Amino acid sequence: MSEFQLQDPPTDGISSVKFNQKSSQFLLVSSWDQSVRLYDIDTNRLKHTFSHKQPVLDCCLTDSSLSFSGGLDSKLIMYDYNAEKETLIGTHQDAIRCVHFCHSANLIITGSWDRFIKLWDTRSPNCIGSYEQPDKVYTLDTCDQKLVVGTANRKIRIWNMNNMGMPEARESSLKYQTRAIKCFPNRQGYVLSSIEGRVAVEYFDMNPEEQRKKYAFKCHRVKEDDRELVYPVNAISFHNSHNTFATGGADGMVNIWDPFNKKRLCQFHSYPTGITSLCFDATGTTLAIASSFNYEIGDLSPNQIPKDNIYIRRVSELETRPK
Repeated sequence: MSEFQLQDPPTDGISSVKFNQKSSQFLLVSSWDQSVRLYDIDTNRLKHTFSHKQPVLDCCLTDSSLSFSGGLDSKLIMYDYNAEKETLIGTHQDAIRCVHFCHSANLIITGSWDRFIKLWDTRSPNCIGSYEQPDKVYTLDTCDQKLVVGTANRKIRIWNMNNMGMPEARESSLKYQTRAIKCFPNRQGYVLSSIEGRVAVEYFDMNPEEQRKKYAFKCHRVKEDDRELVYPVNAISFHNSHNTFATGGADGMVNIWDPFNKKRLCQFHSYPTGITSLCFDATGTTLAIASSFNYEIGDLSPNQIPKDNIYIRRVSELETRPK
């Protein structure tokens, strides 16, 4: 195992860390300091940075030269790193919370607090569809042609991107607010987390036999003085080959789980503050970890707030392969 911190991290809350789906060299990072930063992790160098007018809530890389990002300014910005040029692709009526690249459909998908998701064609960037959701969009992910959206009030919608007619309506099996959703690389289902230290493993197939496989479990909790402290599970990232996944919590811990055998494979050391975002690279050998204070354990004075950091951890087969 080896781990190092990236040089020149953001100066305010880190909202997202994303590798692109082909390369393990470049990491895109968005932040509440209004910046979008591209790092070369092979040389531990900040390669490029540009800024929105307001905090940035999410971002994605389509390749090493093209990024998309959005946030509180409600604008979807494309940045071409070869040309060093930014382009306004479109807008929502409220903050853009999710910016996701669907590789199989070659689409950018945005989810907003305005209760809409929008699909954007990356080849001639323009909006090719706008779809109302039951509430503010908090999280989304795709696998093949399925789009899974988590909104406020624990609502889940599963859309078929080949036919964006009537989505399948579900409700989270967890009792508290949804924080993150990620789809299994094997396309069989998805994992969702909540603000109340729980994770649920769900399956797409509504056949009763398949539905019996679903379950939920507690995590990111700490026993202290006969009390149990419960932390939000902010981040989920899947290992593309093994279908195991990492979770990051506001307790500053990262765990890797085997969903098939219902066990924890490993737990990393404690990080200085809460984990706000995680991302495995395409090979599953590297995990980017954002350790960033986001006020989930109350206010601290400025001199008490830990610095924001991004850790790059080389992970082993022992840590990620199902037992």
